[in-house]
Amino acid sequence: MRLFAPRYAIPISLLLLVIGGAAVPWLYLTLIVTVPLFALAAWDFFQSAHTLRRNYPLIARIRWIMEDLRPFAQAYLVESDLEGRPFSHQERALVYARAKGDLDAHPMGTELDVYSDEYEWLSHSVVPNDGAPEHWRVNVGQDNCARPYSSALLNISAMSFGSLSAKAIEALNLGAQLGGFAHNTGEGSISRYHRSHGGDLIWEIGSGYFGCRAKDGGFDAGLFTETASSDQVKMIEIKLSQGAKPGHGGVLPGRKVTEEIAEARGIPVGEDCLSPAAHSTFDTPIEMLEWIARLRDLSGGRPVGIKLCVGQPHEVFAIAKAMLETGITPDFITVDGAEGGTGAAPLELSNSVGMPLREGLIFVRNALVGTGLKDRVKIAASGKIHSGAQMAKAFALGADWCNSARPFMFSLGCIQSMQCHTGDCPTGVATQEEWRQQGLIIEEKGPRVARFQKQTLHSLREIVVAMGLQTPWDIQPRDMRERINGARSNAIDSIYTFVEPEELLSGTDNALLNAHWAMARADSFRRSL
Repeated sequence: MRLFAPRYAIPISLLLLVIGGAAVPWLYLTLIVTVPLFALAAWDFFQSAHTLRRNYPLIARIRWIMEDLRPFAQAYLVESDLEGRPFSHQERALVYARAKGDLDAHPMGTELDVYSDEYEWLSHSVVPNDGAPEHWRVNVGQDNCARPYSSALLNISAMSFGSLSAKAIEALNLGAQLGGFAHNTGEGSISRYHRSHGGDLIWEIGSGYFGCRAKDGGFDAGLFTETASSDQVKMIEIKLSQGAKPGHGGVLPGRKVTEEIAEARGIPVGEDCLSPAAHSTFDTPIEMLEWIARLRDLSGGRPVGIKLCVGQPHEVFAIAKAMLETGITPDFITVDGAEGGTGAAPLELSNSVGMPLREGLIFVRNALVGTGLKDRVKIAASGKIHSGAQMAKAFALGADWCNSARPFMFSLGCIQSMQCHTGDCPTGVATQEEWRQQGLIIEEKGPRVARFQKQTLHSLREIVVAMGLQTPWDIQPRDMRERINGARSNAIDSIYTFVEPEELLSGTDNALLNAHWAMARADSFRRSL
């Protein structure tokens, strides 16, 4: 009786069609469709690896189809404008409009619930400052930098060739060249596609030392000097950790190490390549700063900084104490929020490890301001920054400029299909398959990248003007308010602690900051007990 259960209705119907098609000539064409389907149903029935397929031959495969279509159905049919993760439809639509030069205005007021706990706003002035400059740039590099860099306020955040396609990298670099802003290479180093249009580069160096990697996997000073001497390379960024997977190394399988990737990273073609979780060139904060000074010299005086997602607070204070002890400071610190990430990462790390951008940015700001070092070290903020408003909020918390990754992917045509980790990106942005890249026309997408950056900076200026200020660096924590509940709101500096200059040195009233400061050691990343 098992064969006559309802779940076998489709396979039995197919069998009857096969028999009918064989017996009646005009039904012969049904065999073309039904025989393969019946064979598939028979395979499902007799296999033992999948319970659903065995219990529900052929029908169970509909579940797989629905699973594949679910992200698209959710994005286009289910989600409202304000829903969707990691970026809502409204946020993506804003980027698309600015990249294409379309109207980016919104009708009938905000769709946000202004009395919800998530709502926050910037305080405007009754005396807008129409005389604010049209453009701003920030100078990065201390007095001992022979080649300081005048950076745009919005740059392309770290995304490696290999994670992104060749055409995506080319289009991003063309956009950077057209718009006069910087393109971070990601830890995969500088590929031929980064060099194709001459856009400014921030060379990111991770624990794998790609582009300056010795045969044993360590750092090669000669290769570093050779690569850093390129006129395109404007700054060097040492990656300590990143938002999506802080404290996590990785292995690039040999099957993915193509000739082009091997050329960029300085590794053998077809061999597995290890990126350790930690750097091998230093073990302590002091050693790290000494290496930074060495890289600055080897690069001909280019600015050198570090990038991290804040984890253990005492480690940030340990770096600050090492700066005070040695007199060596990085030229900048890029704070990557835990909400960041463009490639594949373990789900537990993405969801549960690392400090979000807001708290991380405030903490790094406090470390530098509280030790009197802020005027020597610039801060870059990275983590879901897609608009002028997001930039203004980052400036209020202590940033000197902002980096953005996924919104620049949107400007290339990314539709947030969530296929970055599979290599099956339908828009050709995050894949190495050539046929998937065919629709990504570099000459078309490059100007979109530049247009998105320009329009976003224009929106930042409009906010600065509306606030009655002269520059984004004039935005203070008190100018940003956050709702506590439906009846109350407070300025950000009433919610979070913002220390005064050199306050950490004299002893702050904040007991938690004092405890972290006491744990920190210049000669070790370990906490003092």
